[in-house]
Amino acid sequence: MAVPLYQAKAEFFRTLGHPARIRVLELLSERDHAVHELLDGIDIEPSNLSQQLAVLRRAGLVEQRREGGQVLYSVSVPEVRDLLLSARVIIRGVLADRVELRDELATAAAAGRSR
Repeated sequence: MAVPLYQAKAEFFRTLGHPARIRVLELLSERDHAVHELLDGIDIEPSNLSQQLAVLRRAGLVEQRREGGQVLYSVSVPEVRDLLLSARVIIRGVLADRVELRDELATAAAAGRSR
């Protein structure tokens, strides 16, 4: 039986639901990285990074290859870059709305009224 699309999307977003995995994808969206480079860019223990990379590999979002004596990781689905950029735009819009609301509440409080 096929998994409904909404369920597949929920699982996809659960995969993205860890800050270290998001950071890995951000770094890999810039360029391919070796594990030691990822460790330099993420405040995480090596064993935890390995676990997070395994989750991303199983989800099909990153791939690895051997080059010389090191393993390089890369984003396997280029649209991940677009998704990360879209998330940034959405967050910026949400935060802008919150700032506007905060400013409106402050103005109302200063005027001695509430809405």
